[in-house]
Amino acid sequence: MPAPRPSVITRLRAAGCVFAEDEARLLGAAAATPDELDALVERRVSGLPLEHILGWVEFCGLRIEVDAGVFVPRRRTGFLVQQAARLLAGTGRPRPAPVVVDLCCGSGAVGAALAALSGPLELHAADIDPAAVRCAVRNIVPLAGAVHEGDLYEPLPARLRGRVDVLAVNAPCVPSAEIGTLPQEARLHEPRVSLDGGTDGLQVQQRVAAAALEWLAPGGHLLVETSRRQASRTVELFIRNGLTARVSSSGALDATVVIGTAVVGATAVPADPA
Repeated sequence: MPAPRPSVITRLRAAGCVFAEDEARLLGAAAATPDELDALVERRVSGLPLEHILGWVEFCGLRIEVDAGVFVPRRRTGFLVQQAARLLAGTGRPRPAPVVVDLCCGSGAVGAALAALSGPLELHAADIDPAAVRCAVRNIVPLAGAVHEGDLYEPLPARLRGRVDVLAVNAPCVPSAEIGTLPQEARLHEPRVSLDGGTDGLQVQQRVAAAALEWLAPGGHLLVETSRRQASRTVELFIRNGLTARVSSSGALDATVVIGTAVVGATAVPADPA
């Protein structure tokens, strides 16, 4: 397919596509004929996410398949991957393959990137959304990983209890009342279950932290992507549930990750009665 006509770039720019030239190039590469390109551009102009049109997204140097209706991994989530990979590289373990779980996995992008960066892993991914699971299977299984469908820890194999070295979680964290303020691409084309974190945006994080000690190996790590405004409360959730906690952030990526560690002998603190 030849280079996109200037009119394509103009249409994309008029629709609010900030990187119109790059998008035109990608759409042009995906189209076999001018008519097909026009159809793809029309879908983009109508508001469909570029990644859903292409069927893939570049994430941490990988091409991750992403279907329509599945959460699109953000560039900032690469910081979560970097922090998890650093912990895997810096921790001596007798087992040849550390156990890694990508919880709330969506397309499986975090798990796939960790497998690429950190060598042989016993990799598991889980999500409650059937469409996400179908997508994650295509990204995770070729890397010798396993994908499970269900609510948080519920579908994970019981043999993983007390054995997980890294639990990486990109949980939904948008307060329910703020869903309507999200960009159209997310609000209309990504599943609410991948965005909605409940009244305060922390309900899924709270459930993840509450059961983390049951699944983490001694010295294992829980990493949760959160926001700058939520980070202090995420830290509180970790400490209340028996984990140490620290905040790591990247200004360049506008990314915040809370990292918890399972200390030997730690126990969760019972929540105050309502």
